[in-house]
Amino acid sequence: MTGPSRRRPGWSVLLALTGVVALTACGADASAPSPPPAATSSPQFPPAPTGTERGALTSQNPVAAIDEAITNLGATATRVLYRSTSGVDGAGTEVVGTVFTPAGPAPEGGWPVVTVGHGTTGVTDDCAPSASPTLSGTTGLVAPLLQAGYVVTVSDYQGLGTDGPHPYLEPVTAAYNLIDAVRAARNVVPTASTRWAAVGISQGGQASWAAAEHADDYGDGLEFFGSANLSPAADLSAIMDDGTAAPLSLPQKMFLPYLLEGLSVLHPELDPADYMRGVLADNPEVTLSCVTARLSEKWTVATQLTPADTGPRTAAAAERMNGWLEDTALPRERAEGPMLVVVGERDNLILPQWTSEAVDKACEQGDVIEFESRPGEGHADGRAVPGAVQWIADRFAGVPAPNTCGEGGTP
Repeated sequence: MTGPSRRRPGWSVLLALTGVVALTACGADASAPSPPPAATSSPQFPPAPTGTERGALTSQNPVAAIDEAITNLGATATRVLYRSTSGVDGAGTEVVGTVFTPAGPAPEGGWPVVTVGHGTTGVTDDCAPSASPTLSGTTGLVAPLLQAGYVVTVSDYQGLGTDGPHPYLEPVTAAYNLIDAVRAARNVVPTASTRWAAVGISQGGQASWAAAEHADDYGDGLEFFGSANLSPAADLSAIMDDGTAAPLSLPQKMFLPYLLEGLSVLHPELDPADYMRGVLADNPEVTLSCVTARLSEKWTVATQLTPADTGPRTAAAAERMNGWLEDTALPRERAEGPMLVVVGERDNLILPQWTSEAVDKACEQGDVIEFESRPGEGHADGRAVPGAVQWIADRFAGVPAPNTCGEGGTP
């Protein structure tokens, strides 16, 4: 692994595109052989699952190639293909996930389940975390949750490793995928309880927040205890705003192709040329590759960017983008349990003020939120993980959830 002192200037901002990479510093398993993914889903669009069909397993296989963070704990890993629901069109889908079971006997009442939302890995099938021995770095979050005594389940999300596009940052799909991953885990581990919580980072922080909002209407039959959302992509509507917003940071520019690709699933009429041009638009095979792939080529693209390469072409394009992002912004409705929201004050990908404003809106609608703004930390900083694991442990232990909503708003 290359240490920070040997990276080229600016290299770390490319890695900051994903909370997963931020946790592992360099995506060290990029050259490791990938285990075969689970069987792909049917190209048809079956009806949405209902009742016990949600989270039902289409296939399950033990995972042999998994990193030492898991095997050293004596835990087991199972790759599954499970049924879920698309938030885009309401159709039934099949999603790949990985279920981790702690060593030893289950506690009285069964293992609580924690569903994990992974950070951005990319938007194409080869970016599916389950194809990586470290789940593209996510096992760095899975391990402390296993140590705390939980069954842990990690969804790849719809369209990563299965047929159809990945609706990147579409929150309802992500919520359904995380909730059905809990059901899938309980199908794998009969001693898992109905008690569950969620934790997510970056893209996954949006997913875990959205799961909290749908824990009642979609999570029937399960008992929700809360979600911890780290650097969540809750509301990106100000990224281009009305065309007068501040110029995009370098991480935001390199993130833009992923964002447009995800929005095009919801809005096929989107013209990427309205928002990016030049070298960023001319190299999709590089800019849309997995976050940890083709880094030297991404660096070359980044060094050639000009101010004219990003930003809305017209005021009308800016208005359209703003409206599309507002439609997917959180909060959308009241959360069904307490939440932890953590931001790094030096985050230059998802600006802290965007998240604090989203938290203020959630507080106004009656959510119970502990908001933590951490000085000196950037996007998806791994130093926030231990506190999130402890926050979840407190919820399962019945400790009353802290609520900073009544303290005059977020900083």
